[in-house]
Amino acid sequence: MTSERETMQLIRKAIRQGRLKEPMRGADLNKLLGITWGGNFLAKHCFDTGSSTARFVRVSRGLYRLKDPA
Repeated sequence: MTSERETMQLIRKAIRQGRLKEPMRGADLNKLLGITWGGNFLAKHCFDTGSSTARFVRVSRGLYRLKDPA
């Protein structure tokens, strides 16, 4: 199982390499991470939720970007 830290490193790397565009949809991130069961990684780690592990900011409905620069 991949840790949250490793997952975030993978996401940042994919953005730098142009394999993942910002703002991103949940489906885009799920495809990158190989999630096929409809996980909610973006929503769980979104700034709008007040979560202490906020890693993303909701740009508009269904679109997110990294909270801090890649």
